[in-house]
Amino acid sequence: MVRWRSGTVTAVRRRWAGAVELDVALPDGTTLRALAYPELVGDPVPGDRVLLNAGALLMGLGTGGYALVVALPDRLPADPPQAGDTRDAGHLVKARYTPLQPIMLGVDEEASPHHTLLATVDSLDGMPVVTADLHSALPAILAGIHADAPQARVAYLLTDGGALPAWFSRTLDGLRDVLVGTVSVGQAFGGDLEAATLHTGLLAARHVLRADVAIVAQGPGNLGTGTRWGFSGVAVGEAVNAVAVLGGRPVGSLRISDADARPRHQGVSHHSLTAYGRVALAPAELVVPDGLPVELAARVDAALAPLADRHRVVRVDTDGLDAALRALPVRLSTMGRGLDADHAYFLAAAAAGRHAAALADTPAS
Repeated sequence: MVRWRSGTVTAVRRRWAGAVELDVALPDGTTLRALAYPELVGDPVPGDRVLLNAGALLMGLGTGGYALVVALPDRLPADPPQAGDTRDAGHLVKARYTPLQPIMLGVDEEASPHHTLLATVDSLDGMPVVTADLHSALPAILAGIHADAPQARVAYLLTDGGALPAWFSRTLDGLRDVLVGTVSVGQAFGGDLEAATLHTGLLAARHVLRADVAIVAQGPGNLGTGTRWGFSGVAVGEAVNAVAVLGGRPVGSLRISDADARPRHQGVSHHSLTAYGRVALAPAELVVPDGLPVELAARVDAALAPLADRHRVVRVDTDGLDAALRALPVRLSTMGRGLDADHAYFLAAAAAGRHAAALADTPAS
């Protein structure tokens, strides 16, 4: 449950789009690192008293290494300028029935300027969509797309398996200039567009943002339990189904590694095998990068063999992808490992992006 703390802001540290990092002094003399979302709670300044949810920080959770500001009780932010008793500014409630539920304008609801369009469209028109089970794959996939198609319009679909606020992601903040937009779907919020479901989000990416390629992945801070089914990224299989039913072309980014110490994630992670082998009922194109170390390549081939009846395994040339990964404007990191420490993981994601870029110029069958 919630571990409450109350303290005083002593310093404002980094800022990025939608978030501000703080030092907060507690009455016992300790200082906590905290994160505030100004759109939700207001913009803290030194001297403000803040109420914190400190549970994730005190437990030492990796991505959640912050106490989160719940309120500035002595300096509440002003109400939004729109009237609060109509739906003119939207009525899409995200993080529903939690104390900080925001009410947003959904891209397809009646008050949206895109409502008429999204009430009529029903297809992605063959748009390739890359699905990945970790947020850390997002920049690598994008690097692979733009390595061969630098002008491709790429949209990101933020699903709600990890961080709900798009503002939490410093990676996403660093990619703003190379994405045509972010659509936050389900309970996630804070994107350029808000959608109630992945399906409407995909249609918005294609027809509102006019994306050539889309990427679907959960936010940072996934939930895992060390079991086959107890992982929030299993939903990537459902994303494949959504893309297929809307007439898109699912491209599966595989979680491949020879650096993870956990046996279940070596070769092809058991999470990828579950998502694509058990959850995805529609066929996808699963991308394997060429040039993997011999032993790793053999493990990957053996793991994917049972999936070949449903999916098409595609081998993609990797020339130039390392350079594209190193040229990214954001730092690559997965489970604390950078590009050189887990090269195969990022190379596999970039190869999926490269394949999607090639499909974007190919008529759907």
